[in-house]
Amino acid sequence: MSENPQTEYDSPWKQILQLYFEDFMLFFFPQAHEQIDWTRQPEFLDQELEQVVRDAELGKHLADKLVKIYLKDGSETWVLIHVEIQSQEESNFGRRMYTYNYRIYDRYKRPVVSLAVLGDERANWRPSQFGYELFGCRVNFQFPVIKLVDYQQRRSELEVSRNPFALVVMAHLAALQTRDDRLQRKQQKLNLVRKLYQQGFEREDVLNLLAFVDWMLTLPLDLEAEFKTEVEQLETEQSMQYVTSFERIARREALLEGIEVGLKLKFGTDGSSLLPEISTIEGVEQLRAVLTGLEAASTIEELRQIYQSPTTDTQPEV
Repeated sequence: MSENPQTEYDSPWKQILQLYFEDFMLFFFPQAHEQIDWTRQPEFLDQELEQVVRDAELGKHLADKLVKIYLKDGSETWVLIHVEIQSQEESNFGRRMYTYNYRIYDRYKRPVVSLAVLGDERANWRPSQFGYELFGCRVNFQFPVIKLVDYQQRRSELEVSRNPFALVVMAHLAALQTRDDRLQRKQQKLNLVRKLYQQGFEREDVLNLLAFVDWMLTLPLDLEAEFKTEVEQLETEQSMQYVTSFERIARREALLEGIEVGLKLKFGTDGSSLLPEISTIEGVEQLRAVLTGLEAASTIEELRQIYQSPTTDTQPEV
C-alpha cells in the first residue's frame, strides 16, 4: 500500500504497535514474549531510531519501532520491531534490516533483535537474511519473519483468539482480499465490527481497534453510508454505541487540529497557550463554535468568551 511520508509517519500501524506491544509479541513471537519481563514497562525510542538511520538509503517502509525491554534474567536489551506493509517484493529488504541492526548496535553496544512482519501478497517472498563472504571474511545476518498471508490458512485460530492482533491480521487480510470488490469489503468490515463487539473488549480497546479497521478497509462514500446504517442497527441489537463514539472522537480531534492551526496563525504564541484550556472541552458543537469564532475574534479574550458563555452547550455529543 503506497503512502506518502507523512501518512507513513502517522500510520495506525505505529499506534497499534505502541498501544499493544506486549500483545504483538505474544501473538507473533511467543517464545520471545516468554523471555521478556513485562513487569517493567517497555520504552519506545522512536526519536533515537530516527537519528540512527535517518541518513541511510533504506527504501520505503510503513512503520518501525525501537523498543527498550528487560529480560526475565535481569539483563537489558534492545528490540527493533520493523513492520513492512507493501504489495510487491523489495530486493533490498534483507540489507535494510542488516543496516538497521548494525547501526543500532554501533550506537548502544547492546544486543539488537530485529523482527519483521511482511504484509505483501507474495507467499514465496520471505527475506530473512543478509550476508556475504570474501577472503575468509563472512557476514551472516538472519532475522525472524512473519508472513501475514500465512494466516489465511489459520482463519479458525484468528476467529477464537482474543489477542487484538488477531483482529488486526483479519483486517489486513480482508483489505487484500477485497481490493477489487468494495461490496465484499463493506460486508467484511461489518463482520469485523460485529466480532469486535462480541469479543468483550474494553471500551478503549474497541475504539482503538475500530480506528485500525476503519483505516484498513476504506469504502466509497455511498457504501460507507450503507455501512454506517447497518452498524447503527447492529449497535441497537448489542446496546452499544462504539462507532458513534469513535466518529465523535474523530470529529473532535479534527476540530482541535483546526483550532490549533487557527490560534497559531491569528494570535501566535499567545494563541497556542490557549490550546490546553480549549482541549478540555468535550462538546463537538462547542468546539465547532470556537473554530468558527476564530475568524471574527480580534482578541484572545473575545475567543474565550465563546466557550465560557453559560449559554453555550457544554454537553458532549453522543
